[in-house]
Amino acid sequence: MRIAMIGTGYVGLVSGACFADFGHDVTCVDKDEKKIAALHRGEIPIYEPGLDELVAANVKAKRLDFTTDLSKPVADADAVFIAVGTPSRRGDGHADLSYVYAAAKEIAQSLQGFTVVVTKSTVPVGTGDEVERIIRETNPKADVVVASNPEFLREGAAIRDFKFPDRVVVGTSDERGRKVMGDIYRPLSLNQAPLMFTARRTAEMIKYAANAFLATKITFINEIADLSEKVGANVQEVARGIGLDNRIGTKFLHAGPGFGGSCFPKDTKALIKIAQDYDVSLRIVESVLAVNENRKRAMARKVSQALGGSLRGKTIAVLGLTFKPDTDDMRDAPSIPLVTGLIDMGAKVKAFDPVGMEQAKGELPNITYCEDAYSCAQGADALVIVTEWVQFRALDLDRLKATMAQPVVVDLRNIYRPEEMAAAGFTYESVGRSSQA
Repeated sequence: MRIAMIGTGYVGLVSGACFADFGHDVTCVDKDEKKIAALHRGEIPIYEPGLDELVAANVKAKRLDFTTDLSKPVADADAVFIAVGTPSRRGDGHADLSYVYAAAKEIAQSLQGFTVVVTKSTVPVGTGDEVERIIRETNPKADVVVASNPEFLREGAAIRDFKFPDRVVVGTSDERGRKVMGDIYRPLSLNQAPLMFTARRTAEMIKYAANAFLATKITFINEIADLSEKVGANVQEVARGIGLDNRIGTKFLHAGPGFGGSCFPKDTKALIKIAQDYDVSLRIVESVLAVNENRKRAMARKVSQALGGSLRGKTIAVLGLTFKPDTDDMRDAPSIPLVTGLIDMGAKVKAFDPVGMEQAKGELPNITYCEDAYSCAQGADALVIVTEWVQFRALDLDRLKATMAQPVVVDLRNIYRPEEMAAAGFTYESVGRSSQA
């Protein structure tokens, strides 16, 4: 199949590379000339494990190409995927669909022959209707089917998620569209991936509902963690005890500083706004968003309490800045309100992240960036683990203690055992566990 992928951001680049690896001919299109030039040089604009090798292999095999001009790739394509950004709109939290609609109009002008236009971007319910209207208004003669195909990729594990998905959701009621989409995803059939065809609006709803539910699981276990601390329970054992119930499941039950990233905060806000437009109250989702925002700010107070209630003049070392490991994504990262809160309380902040520091500098310019965990900890009154990078899971505790001004560790990801830290001579605080648990 011949595929045009409009947008070379996280979703577009990963999807385009994986489709090419399936054997399809893929052209990724982006208006950013510098980004396309970098891709031609083999430079990947995002950090995702294995993506650079996947792109290089498929470029070499001549199945993957990059361009700034969509006219020829769209004209030649069996399917055109729209994978542009849909950020939260300033002021009201709605998804900003201007990039999607601009892409639809430009695509319409270049369509030739039967083509399936697919919204891969996360878009509110009804967006596909508007995309179809724009295309038909711009090019009344276009032989086109507009479908929805939401992505369910986890940053840091996106390639595996694409090739071994839990499900592939395709929103179209058109038989020709179903056939093209079935052909595109046929290489997954050996893995018995469930290809779920549904109505377009239903597919759009599935994406938002999935993210809202996962965000709810995270927020639920975070609130249970707060209660566990007060009553002397261990939230990790609580999570395991409820997660072994297969009606609940173990995933997304890890207590921490709150969810961040490019999806959950943006999509929960957008879902709430969609519901308001239809005069529906999503009280659970509204609470999830409010609790999560409060939690991220509360983590700075947790650090302050570990140092006796005052951070004035103290130096705090922060390990991990990205919203999760194995990505350089700083969007809505819990580290941002945490570090901002620490500075507001009078602390000096040093930080280290294995891959995210260049991206972090734009969000957090007033801190000191270090070359490794130990230089970050040097002279610090407390060390805070914010992102559970594998590099932070086996630190040399004796070396760490020797270099710090005070042996205080606040572990917001529960990657160490309280008894181990106590034996090493640290004052240790974690989430949802007593320091002696």
